[in-house]
Amino acid sequence: MARLLTPLPDAEVADLLARLDAGESGREVLKPLVKHFLAVLAQRSPGRSVEVRVPPYSAVQCIEGARHTRGTPPAVVETDALTWIGLARGTLEWADASVRASGERSDLSPHLPLT
Repeated sequence: MARLLTPLPDAEVADLLARLDAGESGREVLKPLVKHFLAVLAQRSPGRSVEVRVPPYSAVQCIEGARHTRGTPPAVVETDALTWIGLARGTLEWADASVRASGERSDLSPHLPLT
């Protein structure tokens, strides 16, 4: 079974976001932010009906609904790191984001932003 993600402490998130806002966009900034916001999403919207993927950093299953045990879940959302962070922060709207989403419950707009 996959290891559960844990949100970062507020001070660490603030530092990483400040670095991102200052123009740093390397793996050392993006990876922890992606994992943090995926962890927050999974905590706030628990379930296993939607898989949110942000390759190559991480993925989570979330949102109540039809449960799956093998293979691809009923709904999949996939995007890049900067888009995910923008959605999570509320600096990017779901309708304006470049996201591949399929299946029931794949519209995450009711669950965003996460800050």
